[in-house]
Amino acid sequence: MSDKKLRKPDGKDEEDSEGSISESNTDASEYAWIPWYCSLKGNELFCEVVESFAQDPFNLTGLSSQVPYYDYALDMILDIEANEVLADDQQEMVENDAENLFGLIHARYILTNRGLHAMCEKYRQGHFGKCPRVQCREQPCLPVGITDTTNQESVKLYCPSCEEVYHSYSSRHLHIDGAYFGTTFPHLFFLTFPELKVPKCAETYVPRVFGYRINKHAYAKSLAAKKQTQQAQNQVQPAHQ
Repeated sequence: MSDKKLRKPDGKDEEDSEGSISESNTDASEYAWIPWYCSLKGNELFCEVVESFAQDPFNLTGLSSQVPYYDYALDMILDIEANEVLADDQQEMVENDAENLFGLIHARYILTNRGLHAMCEKYRQGHFGKCPRVQCREQPCLPVGITDTTNQESVKLYCPSCEEVYHSYSSRHLHIDGAYFGTTFPHLFFLTFPELKVPKCAETYVPRVFGYRINKHAYAKSLAAKKQTQQAQNQVQPAHQ
């Protein structure tokens, strides 16, 4: 789903597709791909997948059929030097596939015990944003996919207070596939850390006019009265013509 063209820097500050400058206090040439990718602005929803997880073929079962340049992409993620030089267009496709492959690996990693704890730390620090609903009083959210199929929907935010799903607060997240987090993650998260699950918010907004609650039939009656007035006007109008 991502349409960003990103390339790991080679030791110099590099401008991304949205015009921001990537800076590092360390030598960028020694910066591993996974922490570099997760540090990019807009990628704060991702946690760093440990290399040992991405190196285990069992954890990657079935992913090779979903990524055309699978071997090259995996080597890029694991910082394995390529044996051959690719053409520019091929290199660009490998970089795109590396982003996609990492997202697919990430979706599996955050369902493991280690991945859940990594996301828990980010949740405690408020990396995922807060619920936009006023009654939830800035309750921290978790990223969620509303489908496990790629290229369908961007990542959304799940609020454990109102138990609703919202669009992300950042336009950058529109380019992150929701399948990179999946439909299971936030619910497994709170089953793993039940002490973090807040009670469902029972508070709702009540419409009032001059302090009085609006009757549930008020809108229907108001609409009926307006239609009746309109019909009366239509009947009177021809008589004056």
